[in-house]
Amino acid sequence: MKLIRWGAEGSEKTGVIIGENWYDTSAMGLDYNEAFFVNDGLEQLAQFLKDNEGKLEQINKDERLGSPIARPSKIVCIGLNYVDHARETNANIPAEPIIFMKSTTAMVGPNDDIIIPKNSLKTDWEVELAVVIGKKASYVEESEALDYVAGYALHNDVSEREFQIERGGTWDKGKGCDTFAPMGPFLATPDEVGDVDKLRLWLKVNGETMQDGNTSDFIFNVPNVVSYVSQFMTLLPGDVISTGTPAGVGLGFKPPIYLKPGDVVELGIDNLGVSKQHVKAYTKA
Repeated sequence: MKLIRWGAEGSEKTGVIIGENWYDTSAMGLDYNEAFFVNDGLEQLAQFLKDNEGKLEQINKDERLGSPIARPSKIVCIGLNYVDHARETNANIPAEPIIFMKSTTAMVGPNDDIIIPKNSLKTDWEVELAVVIGKKASYVEESEALDYVAGYALHNDVSEREFQIERGGTWDKGKGCDTFAPMGPFLATPDEVGDVDKLRLWLKVNGETMQDGNTSDFIFNVPNVVSYVSQFMTLLPGDVISTGTPAGVGLGFKPPIYLKPGDVVELGIDNLGVSKQHVKAYTKA
């Protein structure tokens, strides 16, 4: 299944993609959130679709898409998880996964604007495979880790490099700004995705390809990452693990290239769709 949330920001309804069409599932009465996954929501949704085959209302594709999952308890990110990306940033290849957190208030829809933060000069892009957790996970064995995965989504781990690297402390302050987590267009269940170790992921800025990688180049693959993170924190249903980015981020160019107002970012992953964000300057509300 491919799950979407659609409509005005803060008032999203649920839906699914079947073939090329979008269909409204809001009559089911469940949002795609922690409670949904806890209560076997994917199975309930599958039954709902079966019971209402041919009866669902089609959604106009002009409607805005929100994040395919409602705001989770946490977004956990893995840093430097591709050898080529570690090398382009002059970082050592990590011996264990690097974990940092991304604010859940950064999450927006796949085609929402990226807002350059106040006083930012170094806003950057990162195409990533996001893993959505389907059931409570604590001290999970690597051999069982995929049993805890509800599905996968496309994620742009937008980053402010000065805030992240030059301002002291942890990376988190450069990762959690508003609009820094465009997610979607949809959440795909594992049967829709195929081999997650062989997915091409790419990103363009103003039509120019910046990133073109493959998850086959992971340093730590999805089962390893899910298991590893669960040793340090309990993952709740609906939580997101973003698995790192390949080479081609703005920081890695010589000289570096950063986003500016008017830029357009497009990105995609095999079997997980594409998204597009327009870049705008911060303005006081």
